[in-house]
Amino acid sequence: MPLEWSGLSPDLLLVIDRDSGEPLRSQLELRLRDAIRTGRLQIGERLPSSRELARMLGLSRGLVQDCYAQLQAEGYLVTRVGSATRVAAGAGAPPAPTSPPSAPPRLVADFKWGVPDLSSFPLADWLWATREAARTMPTAALDYGDPRGNVALREVMAGYLRRVRAAAADPERIVICSGYAQGLGLALHALARTGVRTVAYEDPGSPATISSAASWAGLSAIPVPVDERGIDVQALAATDARAVVMTPAHQWPTGVALAPERRLALIEWARSRDAVIIEDDYDAEFRYDREPVGALQGLAADRVISIGTVSKSLAPALRIGWMLCPPALTELIIEHKQLNDRGSPTLDQLALARMIESGRFDRHLRRMRTTYAARRTTLVAALAEHAPEVRVTGLAAGFHAVAHLHGPADEQDLIAAAHARSVGLYGMSTCRSSHATEPVQLILGFGNVGERAITAGITAVGGLLRGRYPASQVRPTLGDDYPATTVRTCST
Repeated sequence: MPLEWSGLSPDLLLVIDRDSGEPLRSQLELRLRDAIRTGRLQIGERLPSSRELARMLGLSRGLVQDCYAQLQAEGYLVTRVGSATRVAAGAGAPPAPTSPPSAPPRLVADFKWGVPDLSSFPLADWLWATREAARTMPTAALDYGDPRGNVALREVMAGYLRRVRAAAADPERIVICSGYAQGLGLALHALARTGVRTVAYEDPGSPATISSAASWAGLSAIPVPVDERGIDVQALAATDARAVVMTPAHQWPTGVALAPERRLALIEWARSRDAVIIEDDYDAEFRYDREPVGALQGLAADRVISIGTVSKSLAPALRIGWMLCPPALTELIIEHKQLNDRGSPTLDQLALARMIESGRFDRHLRRMRTTYAARRTTLVAALAEHAPEVRVTGLAAGFHAVAHLHGPADEQDLIAAAHARSVGLYGMSTCRSSHATEPVQLILGFGNVGERAITAGITAVGGLLRGRYPASQVRPTLGDDYPATTVRTCST
């Protein structure tokens, strides 16, 4: 696609050799022909004006005009009155034959996990916050600045995390990062510098992400099982790990909250082992059937690195996250951040600070809680009607559920059959360190799926599920523990 220019002429790199003995006009014609034939200049692309090109190359304007006239006569260029000189249609090299990219299949519903409602991104509020940030920021803010991030955002974020997550947040020990992946990498590199060699992670959890990040930092990664009360601290203590990556407020993907006694046991393990807990606080803002669960970092600020982002609360594309760092690791993490990218984009940081300060961020979260709660209700109702044998858990917070299927089945066959019915389903096997496909469980993300699409999607696969699995009297519900004729849909 040719570039569109307004006002000044575009730049164009051409090399003229005055010592070659070849006439300057011949050289210019040859360079322009080659640029067009090889595709450097594409069809319809604008060339500099004759006056500007003459100035850039140190040639006379008449010479350039003669060159343009010759190439126009040969069909390489086209000029219209009142318009710039452009590359003529058909003058460039013929494009290499390529098969058109196949469009992804249109799905009735795509229950992909980890994606918020992208259509509900508060664009008007973000534009307002960006304009306010640009209007009020000092000129000095345009410099590289503090690798920890802009102090205005760190101060606002500290107040927000103290208020909403009961965190022990100190602006001096907050590092702004470009999302969870960078935060995890910075944390693991800092731990490797302190002598840590093994990091544990929850199973099921995010084995691929954590194993890759650990390997990049020179560490080994080992799984530790999760049950209905969270990570098994005794199993963790039996390993040689001196760090663990976990999601205590809303375990990914099972949805359980780390039990209070295990929180205390985990902190005791960290202190006795001289270990560090990396807390992924990924979607704690969205809760429905239970009291808020504070950040683990608030109980042991000297042993926990807490990582949060706006990927679930606003949108992944913003690439803004934060790390609450223990005093002993703060300088190492800052050093790695400095070497990694010299700091995150300042204008985006200031825009987020304005969003939070103005109350627009909290207003957006309240609106999205209502939206996700309605979708959760729709999902449970659709399963109750079309697949009553499916047990559902993990619905007390966040925007995904775990569907437990009964009877003999093959996870991949089920996913393929659902895809043939234009429904995207995703299995638990990718979240297990062993990649085991049994017991068959599906992770149903409903963050980016509207209520009508949820109903249509479950309706489309309901018959598939009924035909594959024996029916029972178990029915989904939004309550707590129930007799055998109901389904538990809270976090456990």
